Amino acid sequence: MNNHNIQGLSGTQPQAIPAKVRYCLYARKSSESEEKQILSIDSQIKEMLLLAEREQLEIVTVKRESHSAKETGQRPIFNEIILDIQQNKFDGILTWAPDRISRNAGDLGKIVDLMDAGILKEIRTYGQRFSNNPNEKFLLMILGSQAKLENDNRGINVKRGLRTRVEMGLWPGVAPIGYLNQKHMDKKCQVILDPDRSPIVKKIFEKMAHEKWSGRKIHHWLKFELNFKSVGNHNMALSNIFRMLQNPFYYGIFEYPKKSNQWYQGKHEPVIDKELFDKVQEQLKRDNIIRTSHEFAFTKLMVCGLCSSMISAEEKYKQLKDGTTAKYIYYGCGRSKDRHCKNEYLREEDLIDQLIKLLDQIDFNNSGIQIKFEDELKRFNKFQKGVLGFSDKKTKHKDIDLKTYAKYILKEGANEEKRELMGCFKSKIKFTKKIVTIDPASQIG
Repeated sequence: MNNHNIQGLSGTQPQAIPAKVRYCLYARKSSESEEKQILSIDSQIKEMLLLAEREQLEIVTVKRESHSAKETGQRPIFNEIILDIQQNKFDGILTWAPDRISRNAGDLGKIVDLMDAGILKEIRTYGQRFSNNPNEKFLLMILGSQAKLENDNRGINVKRGLRTRVEMGLWPGVAPIGYLNQKHMDKKCQVILDPDRSPIVKKIFEKMAHEKWSGRKIHHWLKFELNFKSVGNHNMALSNIFRMLQNPFYYGIFEYPKKSNQWYQGKHEPVIDKELFDKVQEQLKRDNIIRTSHEFAFTKLMVCGLCSSMISAEEKYKQLKDGTTAKYIYYGCGRSKDRHCKNEYLREEDLIDQLIKLLDQIDFNNSGIQIKFEDELKRFNKFQKGVLGFSDKKTKHKDIDLKTYAKYILKEGANEEKRELMGCFKSKIKFTKKIVTIDPASQIG
C-alpha cells in the first residue's frame, strides 16, 4: 500500500508542497561609477545562471537592459517584466543586486505592490532573498532607497564639479568644431585647438566678415570645394554654420548653462579675436535682412526638370547708360539635389508670359481660386462705394472667367497674390532649359 493510502487511513492530511517559483533573470548595466566594481551584463547573466543551476531554480526567460534606472517608468524592459508578472508568466526575479531592479521610488513601489498582491513571490540576488515578508520587503526598500540616495548625491557632486570647472574657465562639454577634448583624465574639461579644422573655422569667420559671404555660400564652399568634415566625419549643416558664427566661444568666452546669462572667461586658446566676431555679427544681421525682407513670387512652387530640385530665384542689377540701375529677377534650379545641375536661368517676365500661355492647360482648384476671386470682388465693390462713391450693380461679375482673373494676377498682382494663385494649381509645373511645362503625371486623375 502506498504512502498516500496509509496517510489517508490514518486520518492525517499530506502537507502541501509549495509551488515552484518561476524566475525571470534580469541583468542591467550599472551606472558609470560602479562599472569598475560591478560585473558587466554578460558576466551578471553567467554568474546568475550558475547560481540557478546550483540551487535548481527554474529560469523562464532572460532579459537584459541598458537604460538608466534613475527615472520612473523610463525602462522598456523593466516595464515588460512588470506586465509579464501581472499576466502570471513568471512570479520571481533573479538579478545580481537589489539596485539592478530600481534606483528610484516609483519603480521600487511597483515591485513591492506586486509582492503585496502575492503575484511576485520572490526576488533573488547573488547573496540575498526577498519574499512577501514584512522584514524582507522593508530591507528591500531600504536598499533601494540607499541606491536612490547615492544617485541624488552623485548628481549634486557632478553639478558642483562642473560649476567649479567653468569657474576655472574649463569647458564642461563636447568641444565645438575647431577644438578637441583632452583625453587625459588629469586634463578633464580642457580643450585644445584642432590643427586640421581650426584654421578653416577662422577662414569661415573671415569670409563672412571681410568678403561678405552668405551662410549658404560658405556651406557650398565647405561641402563641395573643401569636403570639410566634422570630427564625426559629417558635413556641416547650414544651421550649424550659423550657430558656429554666433558662438562667442571662438573668441574666448562661454555661457554655462545655456540661456543662463552666466558668462565665463575660458582658458582655451581663441580662434579669432573679438573684433572679427563683432564684424561677423553685423554681417549676419545684414544677411538676415536680405534673406527675409524679400520673397520672390514663384520660388519653391516649381521643380527643375533635370534634377527635381526646387526652383529658386535671385536678383541681378545692371547699370544703365543714363546712370540709373535696372533690377532683374532670374529663376533657376536651386541645385539642392545636384550641385552641378546645368539647367539655365529665366527672367521673371519671360516666366510669367509662359505661365499665362499655359493657363488653359493647367488644372485648377476651382473652389480655391473662386474664393480668392470673390474676396477680390468684395474689396473692389467696397472701394467703388467707399472711395469713388458709386456702385455699378449692372456689372455681371459672375460672367468673368476665372482664368482671365488668373492671367490678371500673374501680370499685375503682388508677389503674395501670385503665390496664392500658384497654390491653386493642381498641375505640377516643371522648368527645363528656359521652358516651362506641365508635368503629365500630375494631370492623371
